[in-house]
Amino acid sequence: MNEQTVLNVSEDLSLGKVEIAPVVIEVIAGLATLEVKGVYAMRGNFATDVAERFGLKSHGKGIKVELTEHGVVIDVYVIFDYGVAIPIVAQRVQENIRQTLKNMTALEVDEINVHVVGVQMEKDNKESHTD
Repeated sequence: MNEQTVLNVSEDLSLGKVEIAPVVIEVIAGLATLEVKGVYAMRGNFATDVAERFGLKSHGKGIKVELTEHGVVIDVYVIFDYGVAIPIVAQRVQENIRQTLKNMTALEVDEINVHVVGVQMEKDNKESHTD
């Protein structure tokens, strides 16, 4: 595995280099995932959960990006809404991430692995109450 910290994306070096940090890819992939109907939330780790309790938003939560010698590999850890067709929603997540990254960065992603780590059984109370 290659230990790159940035990804070179510029082909024309006459004006300089364009590099994209993996955290940028994480944020784009996270937002693209949350756009898909049927995705309830992303799974974070302890650090992101603590940060969110203090009001800091982590848009790359639940996304792991690896820059390998073969290309970019993305792992997505999601919680789906109860009652959705998991294979269909997972495929939509993969397609939306791939298309969004291609549009915003011109990157071709080698793999997008969707890990369904939970199912949300009930709606939030916020959604059911109207004032």
